[in-house]
Amino acid sequence: MSETKVGKYRWTICALLFFATTVNYLDRQVLSLLKPSLEKEFNWSNTDYADIAAMFQLIYAISLLFAGRIIDKLGTKKGYAWAIVVWSIGAIIHALAIPIGEKLNFVLGWVGIATVPVSILGFMFSRAVLGIGESGNFPAAIKATAEYFPKKERSFATGIFNSGSNVGAILAPLSVPWIAANWGWEAAFLIIGAIGFIWLLFWLIFYDKPEEQKRLSKAEYKYIYADQEDHSGKYVAGGDPKKVSWFHLLTYRQTWAFTVGKFMTDGVWWFFLFWLPAYLNDQYHISGMAIQVPLAVLYSMTMFGSIGGGYFPAYFINKGDTPYDGRMKAMLLIAFIPLVVLAAQPLGYISYWMPVLLIGIGASAHQAWSANIFTTVSDMFPKKAVGSIVGIGGMAGGIGGVLITKLGGYLFDHYKALGHIETGYSIMFAICATAYLIAWCIMKVLVPKYKVIEL
Repeated sequence: MSETKVGKYRWTICALLFFATTVNYLDRQVLSLLKPSLEKEFNWSNTDYADIAAMFQLIYAISLLFAGRIIDKLGTKKGYAWAIVVWSIGAIIHALAIPIGEKLNFVLGWVGIATVPVSILGFMFSRAVLGIGESGNFPAAIKATAEYFPKKERSFATGIFNSGSNVGAILAPLSVPWIAANWGWEAAFLIIGAIGFIWLLFWLIFYDKPEEQKRLSKAEYKYIYADQEDHSGKYVAGGDPKKVSWFHLLTYRQTWAFTVGKFMTDGVWWFFLFWLPAYLNDQYHISGMAIQVPLAVLYSMTMFGSIGGGYFPAYFINKGDTPYDGRMKAMLLIAFIPLVVLAAQPLGYISYWMPVLLIGIGASAHQAWSANIFTTVSDMFPKKAVGSIVGIGGMAGGIGGVLITKLGGYLFDHYKALGHIETGYSIMFAICATAYLIAWCIMKVLVPKYKVIEL
């Protein structure tokens, strides 16, 4: 059946998810781009910056566990709306980090707790609020994808909306340094943070559950649910609304496979996102407006990985593999690509463009991996559990990100004091390059054969 006869409203939903993810990454990227100027203004060390970044990741990780559950309970429309309201507020209040830090320090002193430098405390609080809100993005987006796309299209749709993270990472270096240079760093947080409220209007207008969506044709509705049957072979659209406990979900190897995969690899993307501006500044003395082009090129490369990686499993699926088996084969091939990051430092003497391009290839592979690992959840679990599983795995990924960020801060301060900070980056690049192969092997051991979970 042709796309014209079926209808294509589901791609409007995919576009909404894409723009939400773009805003999501715009908001979280502002701080890393302002790091060189903020660390001079407030006298931060790499460890101080790592503490601020790790606060976001830790709260994000913990919140992900509950975000998936809350979105399963509230539904996709309300859950996503609340998420973007909270994270947009969190992004905006970074501009008030200093007065917030002063008030928090007053409270800490009043209760007899040692005070923290005002700037660090204020930014940590703002990052915490941002992390609470942003934790809702991926559980809600994956749930919306499961609602609006048949299984054979989900990884492609996920790759498209996930490419919004790349677009956000591209737009951030093109806009944030310019805004900060002309209107101050506070304005960068205010302006970028306010964009989320514009998206919210479109979401409230255009999103409803498929069975309630007046813009969705009957033909497209039947197409979406044609490959979703219960285990008796009966066609089902809504599924069983009965709740499933976290403890019950943790009894399945499939849950642990996704969780381990996220724990091992999410930190790599966090590292690239939060530390690449610092890397270019530390080793090549590139910052401010000059950093726009290399970062824009690098994150433009990752769009190909996100969309191409989402489409890649279709090659194996069309040859007869189940969606899960096709995805795992694709993920194995993808897992070899980040090994090129091992050459970033040895070839860096040629030009800073060598590490930029090699890291761009590695980051592209991450996005291809990410598009597929998210979709393994909806391959194996019914829709009522998707948000919760994504939340559990996302929490593990956030914890992995905290560990990577803290390790990076320690290594960079340590080797900077010894006079060769490049050694710290070499160690971190080695970890990033090999994480995917290790993760895939563990996932395969946990789930050697495809099996649909019955809840």
